Amino acid sequence: MQDTPKFLLVDTGALPPVFLKVVEAKEMLAQGLAKNSSEAVKKVGISRSAFYKYKDRVYRPAGDSRQLCTFSFSLRDEPGVLSRVINTIANSGANILTINQSIPIDGVAPVTISFRMGSACLPLEELTEEIGQLGGIVELKQLLGE
Repeated sequence: MQDTPKFLLVDTGALPPVFLKVVEAKEMLAQGLAKNSSEAVKKVGISRSAFYKYKDRVYRPAGDSRQLCTFSFSLRDEPGVLSRVINTIANSGANILTINQSIPIDGVAPVTISFRMGSACLPLEELTEEIGQLGGIVELKQLLGE
């Protein structure tokens, strides 16, 4: 029977720099800033063996002080309604992660938008109020986020 992974949350200042550099190299690869692992490790200054030794064991925490939010909407089937909602969320400083829209039925389209709020964003209550004042919104539910 294989051991269940055990995790610790450790300040990077207490760790050898190689761990943070492995994470940086992985992010470079994921974002297309490096063509391959050889190029990524050269840019961050670690060996390929160190990268491969730790790449499947070192990650940034998912909840890095930015709040994940999901809103569910019923939007009127009118030009520009969804665009106004998306622009309002984006202009608040949030990073939109997903948008799911179904075909309108009886002139109303269900839409779900998930986004991540950063520390520089509008407070969620203000964003919700601002969105609620846009025209064309039949219903707005906050599914996730505080």
